[in-house]
Amino acid sequence: MSTLYHSPLCPLSRFIRLVLGEWGFEHEAVEERVWERRHDFLVLNPAGTVPVLVEDGLAVPGADLIVAYIEETRGQALDSPGLMPEGAARRVEVRRIADWFNRKFHEEVSGPLAHEKVMKRFMGRDQGGGSPDMISMRTARANIRYHLHYIGWLIGRRHWLAGDRISYADLAAAAHLSVCDYLGDVPWDEDEAAKLWYARIKSRPSFRLLLGERLRGVTPPVHYADLDF
Repeated sequence: MSTLYHSPLCPLSRFIRLVLGEWGFEHEAVEERVWERRHDFLVLNPAGTVPVLVEDGLAVPGADLIVAYIEETRGQALDSPGLMPEGAARRVEVRRIADWFNRKFHEEVSGPLAHEKVMKRFMGRDQGGGSPDMISMRTARANIRYHLHYIGWLIGRRHWLAGDRISYADLAAAAHLSVCDYLGDVPWDEDEAAKLWYARIKSRPSFRLLLGERLRGVTPPVHYADLDF
């Protein structure tokens, strides 16, 4: 069986877990505390980051590479969930929006919030731990508002973020928002269309495992696992 090294509140790890769930890809999920910089893990991925998928002795590091690996090695072997549409223009749009969330949203919102509110609590001083940077957190909370409006704008013109069918774009956006939602930092009253889209996607079977998990010492708001929030 394949092994996925991940961190519970790492947005990119959550993206890949949703992707694997949609594909029905059997795997064992192993939590990796990346700040510990374990030797055996650094052998798998010298960058020391998650997610990393290991299959038949091959380590595939990073969300983009894992998606490409699954597409290339499985192809039609698995029941395709249609996460990548036909046509160059449609594929570009899926990749563009997925990249928006996996890069831009991660840098501006989900990455800083997870680092400041969670990871620093478990890291030693010599690892960069300590009190959260309040300026960084306030900036992330301000940034999330225009991202929500962007989601609302897209959904106002399409059924899903990149078109008529669910795609990697939706899974990327939902993964990052799920981290922020776990931390209670999503102002859902900011954009009703974005909220309704998220309610649809969090109701999918691939989301169940994420919604049921809890991080020791960090309790999500009541609405986090509520499908009718």
